[in-house]
Amino acid sequence: MNQMEKTAKVDVAAKFTVKDFTELVKIGIVNSNTITAFTGMWLAFQLTGVSFIQNLDVLIFTILGSGMVVAASGAFNNVIDRDIDGIMERTKNRPTMTGKISGKRALLIAVALGVVGEALLFMTTWQAGVIGLIGIFLYVVVYSMWAKRKLVSNTVIGSFSGAVPPLIGWFAVEPSFSAVPIMLFLVMFCWQPPHFYAIAIKRKEEYAAAGIPMLPVVKGIERTKWSTLFWVVLLTILPFFMWELGLVYVILATVLNVIWLAICFYGFKMEDSMKWARISFVYSINYMTILFVSMVIIGVFL
Repeated sequence: MNQMEKTAKVDVAAKFTVKDFTELVKIGIVNSNTITAFTGMWLAFQLTGVSFIQNLDVLIFTILGSGMVVAASGAFNNVIDRDIDGIMERTKNRPTMTGKISGKRALLIAVALGVVGEALLFMTTWQAGVIGLIGIFLYVVVYSMWAKRKLVSNTVIGSFSGAVPPLIGWFAVEPSFSAVPIMLFLVMFCWQPPHFYAIAIKRKEEYAAAGIPMLPVVKGIERTKWSTLFWVVLLTILPFFMWELGLVYVILATVLNVIWLAICFYGFKMEDSMKWARISFVYSINYMTILFVSMVIIGVFL
């Protein structure tokens, strides 16, 4: 690389945009996980009788802290995955691949977000801070650096870190376990495999080319459909352990689960598995949005 090319690359990296930053931290994942963290916190306020108005600092620290921790994890993941992102169509234009954000700068951003985010979480309770650290470790080290590249069960292992945000929210207000935070964790944990299996089916050839042992690549699409059904069945059971949120929630969650079950069974009859994967993916997003927004609304009346 000559001097002119080096200078051009530095100039590109120096001028990265807000859009590049949001892609680096995976803003969609940040937003969805922040919503689940807020839900855990909101339910803790409502169910424990702790005043929401008198603890606005906890609200701010929790939302900002959890958002930054998730953003840091996403940035770390982008740094780690540079060797495979260029192979996959959906990731080849990430700023760490185009040179808009260098690996060194991305790493510095990740560290800064992680440190500040954790500092904010520790300003709520030490338990929330520790859970945040566990979440980063599980996603960055256990999932990104190891399981994603080595194990067919990578999606399930990655679901542990994705289920952490509602626990952060709960423990920021009430630093003790009860049925509700455990159920929130399990809902998030069981939701992720069918959600990401749908993506894996749609991107099967890309994952295969990158050498990532996703379930559809190693075991096939039919097996992935059965695994999707398994996790949705588990989701269907969970509302009946969440009576603290009331009958309305149990009914709503059950209806949403039955619809997803119907989509799963329909998938065995559809010849176009890619079309089924798109349907399942879209429904999974709407499912999670409706479910957690409903928890927040229902929490007002608890």
